[in-house]
Amino acid sequence: MGSFSNRPLVEDDRMLAEALLLALRDGGHAVDWVSSGQAARSTLPHSEHEVLLLDLGLPDDDGIQLLHDLRAEGHTLPILILSARDALEERLRGLDAGADDYLIKPFSARELLARLRAVQRRQGGQAGPLLSNGVLSLDPSTREAWREGGPAQRLSAREFALLSALLQRPGRILSREELETRIYGWGEEVESNSIDFLIHSVRKKLGADSIKNLRGAGWLVEKDG
Repeated sequence: MGSFSNRPLVEDDRMLAEALLLALRDGGHAVDWVSSGQAARSTLPHSEHEVLLLDLGLPDDDGIQLLHDLRAEGHTLPILILSARDALEERLRGLDAGADDYLIKPFSARELLARLRAVQRRQGGQAGPLLSNGVLSLDPSTREAWREGGPAQRLSAREFALLSALLQRPGRILSREELETRIYGWGEEVESNSIDFLIHSVRKKLGADSIKNLRGAGWLVEKDG
């Protein structure tokens, strides 16, 4: 794992996990999936992630206890519970244990993506829904991007993931490895020129100067335009 991150999904139901993986990746999120509490406990302390999606009904662990333990160990990553336990007391237990949100199964992919966007805004100290550096703007809810005064351009899921990573940190150089980690989950094949191809595609839509390259270091969008 690089210094930037995916969304880890802890879910033991394979069919549901595969559906969530598809929806999340289509929404421009890189996802790392584990199916047990033990796998989460052994993986999370050694990786940096942005949001943890946690099922409570794990076959080998108690989701609430896992949540308690992560918080007790000092993990501050946002945690979104995904659970069929819909009783008020269960929801309160989860939130009081340190969860940032609680989503009851079944839920729509659109609601999950909207809640992830809300968590991401809070995490970044951002009130508005748009990501912008003053010249380039990105709407995470529609995956549309535009230059100041220009028409909106629809981005693919991976184009969106790339531009989102850059616009969350305007002025900061992201290396090839850091961008790959943000765009691809565990086990996804990453071709050697995939980042170059995505940057070329975004530049074609938003202008050749929309993403800057520092040879040998990485790419960035300029701060404040």
